[in-house]
Amino acid sequence: MRIIAGEARGRRLEAPAGLGTRPTSDRVRESLFNILGQRFDGGLVLDLYAGSGALGLEALSRGAERAILVDRDPAAAKVCEKNAVTLGFAARVEVVRAEVPEALRKLATRGLSFDLVFLDPPYAEGPGATLERLSSLGIVAKGGRVIAEHDRRSPPAEAYGSLRRTDLRTFGEPALSFFERLETEHP
Repeated sequence: MRIIAGEARGRRLEAPAGLGTRPTSDRVRESLFNILGQRFDGGLVLDLYAGSGALGLEALSRGAERAILVDRDPAAAKVCEKNAVTLGFAARVEVVRAEVPEALRKLATRGLSFDLVFLDPPYAEGPGATLERLSSLGIVAKGGRVIAEHDRRSPPAEAYGSLRRTDLRTFGEPALSFFERLETEHP
């Protein structure tokens, strides 16, 4: 695994040991960022089920201002911290070791609003419950984007409150659903 573009381009990332994480492949990550755009002009990024933190760190390399990486696994959280230090991003990264629902509740109480959210839950869990929480807690900025990785055979719904799916791409077994926070809610 490596950073694909931006200031840390080509730098290698460590991945958590074992089978507890399923890292997003370089190919899928590259496609994801081709769709989002090559550069970001600041913004706050949230990487849920972060694993190595590759998605949030890639966004930082491409110009995002800050990133919060969330993973419940202590080994994954340590790898996220190590990768942030290795890339020189430690001052711009906060690692939260907690279950995603708990982390989202705490982030909401801090009044944070995210411009870009990545979520890559276990395929068996799927992204639906987390998308619902993100919408109900109101922590995605207006016009903010949420990208959910999931099994192509189990896509999430078209909308979750104010989050509306704008695109769906498949890459073999994995698929990416792109959501945007709209001004009004849709059924």
